[in-house]
Amino acid sequence: MLTAKAEIDLNALQHNFNVIKQLSPRSKIVAVVKGNAYGHCATTVAKTLSAADAFAVARIEEAVILRQAGVTQPIILLEGCFCADDLHTAAQFQFQPVIHHAGQLADILSTSLARPLKVWLKIDTGMHRIGIYPEQVTHYVSQLTHSANVMGDVGFVSHFYQADELSSATTLEQLSRFVAATAPFPGEKSLSNSAGVLYWSDAHFDWVRPGIALYGISPRAESNGIDEGLLPVMTLKSQLISVREHKAGETIGYGGHWVAERDTRIGVVAMGYGDGYPRMAPAGTPVLVNGRKVALVGRVSMDMMTVDLGPDSHDQAGDEVTLWGNGLPAEEVARHIGTIAYELVIKITNRVERQFL
Repeated sequence: MLTAKAEIDLNALQHNFNVIKQLSPRSKIVAVVKGNAYGHCATTVAKTLSAADAFAVARIEEAVILRQAGVTQPIILLEGCFCADDLHTAAQFQFQPVIHHAGQLADILSTSLARPLKVWLKIDTGMHRIGIYPEQVTHYVSQLTHSANVMGDVGFVSHFYQADELSSATTLEQLSRFVAATAPFPGEKSLSNSAGVLYWSDAHFDWVRPGIALYGISPRAESNGIDEGLLPVMTLKSQLISVREHKAGETIGYGGHWVAERDTRIGVVAMGYGDGYPRMAPAGTPVLVNGRKVALVGRVSMDMMTVDLGPDSHDQAGDEVTLWGNGLPAEEVARHIGTIAYELVIKITNRVERQFL
């Protein structure tokens, strides 16, 4: 009998894609499917989003899986190629690497490739993680333009780091730096992640790169995807495997940290950190049992977690439990745990069966 499952609603995925398209009608869409599409299954997501103009991943092995699954759209390597062998693979499958440091520039200039590549140049406009400085752009473009390994105009990308904070001046500063650094060149431009798409229409440019918003999750910590017109794609479910009477003053779970303040009934859920549910989730984290909110109590263990059903409850073993998704936003759960919904969905393990609706 199936216990833990992640229902992946492909209609909700298509709805979210359409919302993004409506918000950025003059831009092409790069659907970001790194991390196995944030835990949602990259090949299924890519095939569902057949209208996407391109896809983006972090690692070249992710791109190879997509190509071998029959995905024909352009695939951008957001972190670029890490060595010459990666460049040969990129040429074979016609991936589009991002170049963000001198070593990658040297590799593409010195490697003999069977086919030239479309490349993107990553500019550090303020995040200070990866990317070349704006004053280096002219040198890099000149070197790449004269390389037989590079096809067409060099594209330009950068990445927002506070676009989810609507009152922050840093996003406008990044936008200004990006415009100034790329203005002399004809290549296509891409700056907006999910937050950029939703909140900064002046930053859409030629391509937008939605990630988390595709999956129905808000990039803003204080809001839920439904507030942005998005629908949750993943609903994580399991079931009660036991219901127990529990006396006031009794503890439960490892360490005995939670103590019942009243006589109650405890539900045991077939879900734990072995399934990807966070072990650090504190007492009070919401869970849905038969559609009603109850509180997690005790410490999450590898295979089980316990919830306070209340003294007057009538729940039974076998009843459905929702950990997040429809009826309980992943963002709400994440706020209780002290993390972000991105981390929740991407950490679901292979023991949880994905069911595509």
